[in-house]
Amino acid sequence: MKPAWLAKLPPAWRARMVRLGFNLHPAFRGTGGRVVHVGRDLRHIRIALPLSWKTRNIVGSLYGGSLFAITDGAHPMMLMAALGESYIVWDKAASIRYRKPGYTTLYADFVLSPEELADIRAALAQQPELERTFQVELKDAHGIVHTVVERTVYIAEKNFYRKKSAGGEQ
Repeated sequence: MKPAWLAKLPPAWRARMVRLGFNLHPAFRGTGGRVVHVGRDLRHIRIALPLSWKTRNIVGSLYGGSLFAITDGAHPMMLMAALGESYIVWDKAASIRYRKPGYTTLYADFVLSPEELADIRAALAQQPELERTFQVELKDAHGIVHTVVERTVYIAEKNFYRKKSAGGEQ
């Protein structure tokens, strides 16, 4: 869930701290990607993955593991920020489809639209847990799609999840 201190910051500083947090986190740094933009409302994140010695595979294109890894965590973070402390949000599953090799910097844009957020809130009002699948395209500077990643996110009311985890509901 979102750290309490993050919620106390002004929106512009929140976005800067999220960007900094991603970029300094050792697991994310290891992907070779960089968060280059976080929207003030924390509903848009842009990540760049440059071709470098850290991200190049044996044939000279972007390493598939880096392409996959840079998509980890963005949607859960945006959902946690939007839904608040009453919900558990986790990555649950993911898949990747390679369309063409990347020989230059690729970009991934993660967007949580107001309509999508309203749909999630409405679904959570009807049921205490759900799964959502988000599709992320990794594109070059010309907008050509090189890779498509689908990530399934689990969202649940915190109290429901605790009861379920304790064996109270199945």
